Amino acid sequence: MNWNEQGIEAMNEQNYEEAAKAFTKAIEEDKTNPIGYINFGNLLGAVGEIEKALVFFDKAIEFDEKAATAYYGAGTIYFKQDQFEQSAKMFKQALTHGLNESDVYFMLGMSYYQLESLPYAQANLQRAVELNPVDIDARFQYGLTLAQLELIDEAIEQFEEVIKQNPEHADAYFNLGVGYAYHQNLPKSLEAFNKALDIQPTHGLAANGKRTIEIALEQG
Repeated sequence: MNWNEQGIEAMNEQNYEEAAKAFTKAIEEDKTNPIGYINFGNLLGAVGEIEKALVFFDKAIEFDEKAATAYYGAGTIYFKQDQFEQSAKMFKQALTHGLNESDVYFMLGMSYYQLESLPYAQANLQRAVELNPVDIDARFQYGLTLAQLELIDEAIEQFEEVIKQNPEHADAYFNLGVGYAYHQNLPKSLEAFNKALDIQPTHGLAANGKRTIEIALEQG
């Protein structure tokens, strides 16, 4: 087992001090190999040293401008810092250099969502779901994006699939309630809001939705 492998094993065990020692050894052993820098960057990101993490990702890219995982790592740091234009740029570079994985499309889609570039968010989140159909977070965010674009039927379909995979997803039930209300299906809307509140009694938005629908039904 080489130093990078030892470091990853220690990191997975949350033994961050040992991981840092191993990645340092990996870098000392081969100063121009980007892998050690990428691993150390991931470690620093995991422990909240985000500024230092960027230095290591930049160093990896300096040694290999096609190091896709370095761009992905840098993208996650920029995203955490709410620098969404930069994060989108990094995630696109990761895709360009061959990291065609669901997580990359998901993070790129989320970057575009934060930038309010909803058609781009939709395309990338859709791809994330296609590549990993059981990624509930990606599917839920895809549904939210569709709803923002007023593609309500398509959004409802995604929220229903989220609930199928996770019957305790209160936010998916809330958004289903909104979708049914949009279509004037008030009984189904009320049912969805009630289900959200059964799962999460403190869900304020679902409580407000329930009151609104109940008033509408009373006024008939």
